[in-house]
Amino acid sequence: MTERTRTIRLPKVACEVAPYGVAAARAENGNGVIASSQSRALASGVLTPALSAINVVNPQALSGAIEQVLSAVGGRGQNVIAVLPESALRVTLLDFDSLPDKHSEAEATLRFRLRKSLPFDVDKAVLSFEAQPAENGVRVLTTIIVSSVLDEYEKAFRDAGCEPGVVLPSSIAALGGLPGDRPSMLLKVAPDATSVVAVRDGQVLLFRTLEGYGEQKPSAQRLADDIYPSLVYFQDTFGAAIEEIYVAGVAEAESILPVLREQTGVAARELIAASVVSGDLRHNFPAAIAALL
Repeated sequence: MTERTRTIRLPKVACEVAPYGVAAARAENGNGVIASSQSRALASGVLTPALSAINVVNPQALSGAIEQVLSAVGGRGQNVIAVLPESALRVTLLDFDSLPDKHSEAEATLRFRLRKSLPFDVDKAVLSFEAQPAENGVRVLTTIIVSSVLDEYEKAFRDAGCEPGVVLPSSIAALGGLPGDRPSMLLKVAPDATSVVAVRDGQVLLFRTLEGYGEQKPSAQRLADDIYPSLVYFQDTFGAAIEEIYVAGVAEAESILPVLREQTGVAARELIAASVVSGDLRHNFPAAIAALL
């Protein structure tokens, strides 16, 4: 997992796993162009993301699918970015007046803060965090996952013939597709969980996880209603309006985006444009693509 404020050289191959399938993509060196991509469907019940229960119900089927998509993009035997389902872990933003400089002390502070808010034992979980300067102290983006759950996913990748060099939640991986120079919001829609993330100047300032839409196709009005409180909160708290909304995980984006613009008054576009990756993969596995951009 990514640790506190340090530069990491990301692999050029990303592989995203979800209850409905697996996808891999490979980027050309240094230019953010997706050279190849591939996906495979998973049978129902192979993967059931959860915070503390067994996630990988059929390890052989999952690792087999990962191996197939990685082989198709030339990713076997390499370090990869492993993108996990949002409901398998917990991402939070925490504000502090200050945070200890020593990593172990900072981690202990975060675990203490998280202890009462999580439905699992934080001492049996892997914690990663990034400290960001804030107006009145420090804002910390944390990701925490139960160790046994992380082990399940990492084993599936290793059994597929690769090394999960960087492990990311799908929402954080998807932030790679956002511009870093203006206030922007990501709306990442998925059956298990929908994430609303606002960024400005390369910093995550708002993170909310909403209930997923399941197999339903969300309407533009429903999406607008879900993000409106976050738009208002961002402007009231940070004194700036969101300038663009990036939508991921919605196949009907062409019909939804104009209505979403009208309802919110904010420019809206797809996170992954058709010019980057064509076909359904950009809707079903946007995080794998965005992680490489």
